[in-house]
Amino acid sequence: MGWFDWISSKKTEEPDLTTRKDRQKCWESRDAYFACLDAKGVIKPGDEGTGCSAEQGKYEQNCAKSWIDYFNQRRVLAEQQKESLAMAKTQEEEAKRRRKS
Repeated sequence: MGWFDWISSKKTEEPDLTTRKDRQKCWESRDAYFACLDAKGVIKPGDEGTGCSAEQGKYEQNCAKSWIDYFNQRRVLAEQQKESLAMAKTQEEEAKRRRKS
């Protein structure tokens, strides 16, 4: 395989996300995959084993690797943020109770 053959083969591996239709396909497959993860109680994508393999395959087929990495990181960070916000709210409520006492 020559240099130009390698470059052109690399270009065909990633979906063309410059079109609205392809971006929509990516988002829909991401949403389906994440819904499957939610149903299984899995936060970190990839930790579900083979439970969501069909959805994961479509997600990986329809989205660029860089987008997948971003979406997966955002999912984990969003969950961590929920936990932090819940803890802050609990601390705030406790502080209010102490002030009233």
